[in-house]
Amino acid sequence: MRVAMRRAAHQLFDHPKVLVDPIALPIIGPEAAAKLEAERGRHQSRVARNLRAFLVARSRFAEDELARAVVRGVRQYVVLGAGLDTFAYRNPHGDFAPRVFEVDYPATQEWKRQKLAAAGIAIPPSVTYAPVDFERQTLAEGLKLAEFDASKAAFFSWLGVTMYLTEEAVMATFGFIATSPPDGGIAFDYAVPRSSLDWVGRLALDALSHRVAAAGEPFRTFFKPSALAELLRRIGFRCVEDLDADEINSRYFKDRSDRLRVTSSMGHLMSAEV
Repeated sequence: MRVAMRRAAHQLFDHPKVLVDPIALPIIGPEAAAKLEAERGRHQSRVARNLRAFLVARSRFAEDELARAVVRGVRQYVVLGAGLDTFAYRNPHGDFAPRVFEVDYPATQEWKRQKLAAAGIAIPPSVTYAPVDFERQTLAEGLKLAEFDASKAAFFSWLGVTMYLTEEAVMATFGFIATSPPDGGIAFDYAVPRSSLDWVGRLALDALSHRVAAAGEPFRTFFKPSALAELLRRIGFRCVEDLDADEINSRYFKDRSDRLRVTSSMGHLMSAEV
């Protein structure tokens, strides 16, 4: 919900928009939307802008990479840890729109259905919900039950998830995707080790780590960019691309006058093709 509220805040407070999402406000509901308006000043702090910038950039990055996959002929899109992601309900690809599989906890998916119904947002026939617990069930098992066609290429997005899982669970998921048919791929974000950050970055990571741990979801896994890229290539991925804060800003926040940009180096974006 907090991630969805920051995407909604981007629609309200930032111009031009990096992520154009007309569903971002309706899906959080009128009370949450009113809270955003009432706390407008709070959302203009440096910390709030930095976090919002990263969250909208990672969604835009995933959707940009998906668009490239659609051009390659991919017609299946798997959103891992979908939460309140809205892509499936504003799919812009027309006749080439991929079938969307939203993977998440069953209870989270039911909560999302309730939010969609309350907002009057129809669930398109192209959307399939695939309940999966990444720590207790394999992705392959969950997708098979959702009638995912493993014989055809697919593109995967995995946003805001890898840092909360064990490294074994993360690599098992990468391994499954790496064995899928050619032309698919993945876009995801990950956290870098504390030791690789400057003192400002360490303070920011410590504060965020404390907050998520207090919520019962501590950070578990961190990757060094070069080591992760090599791991992905070793298991079969190609065209691996990694974006740090400077590269994210150059791609998505260049020449802005509203100071919206990523200022922390703790999170990276990465994509890879199969």
